[in-house]
Amino acid sequence: MNIKDFFIRLTAFEWVLWLGSAAMITVSYLFAGEYDVLTLIASLIGVTALIFTAKGNVLGPVILIFFSLFYGYISFTQQYYGEIFTYVGMSAPVSAVSVITWLKNPYSSSEVKVSKVSLKKMVLLLFSTVLVTVLFYFILKLCDTASLIISTISVATSFLASMLTVLRSPLYAAAYALNDIVLIVLWVIASLGDASCVPMVVCFIVFLINDLYGLINWLKMQKKQEEA
Repeated sequence: MNIKDFFIRLTAFEWVLWLGSAAMITVSYLFAGEYDVLTLIASLIGVTALIFTAKGNVLGPVILIFFSLFYGYISFTQQYYGEIFTYVGMSAPVSAVSVITWLKNPYSSSEVKVSKVSLKKMVLLLFSTVLVTVLFYFILKLCDTASLIISTISVATSFLASMLTVLRSPLYAAAYALNDIVLIVLWVIASLGDASCVPMVVCFIVFLINDLYGLINWLKMQKKQEEA
């Protein structure tokens, strides 16, 4: 895991994407009117995790663990219990597993080896996603979770994305992009009653842009590695 090599390999576009994303998040926080410093910290941690992940660097899932903990607490303040279960109970530990699998499958000192998910694994993963979604729907309903249906969909997309990250598949970014869209809707609803939640809306819009780039870059990485 060579951090210096990682920064050297960042393109001009990636620097602009990373720093521009951080700037957008910071500006939205300053203009929200109601300040919540944890929201700002979580968002900046999250966007940093995404740029590392988009480059296939193992520090991506490492940083995502910290984002999950911060985000879980913020979700608790809005009674979004699905997000707590998803990020603290699922994304954080699954990210830890991703760290292990990525370290065991390096392509270079700063890039993981991209893998193709077999049809059998994909079918099993989709089946597991359905089971997890149904289970969490009833758990979240018992917890009187706000925006129950949207929170349940978030569990499904996040579980799928997390597992695809463990499997080192470019599709992880597509699944996270779907999760971002769900979370944009979720936090728009929350921001209608609490202006301090507006930065979270901007945060996941920025995350969506970064995850779409992650998908593009991982497909490029896959092609490069296969040709090599």
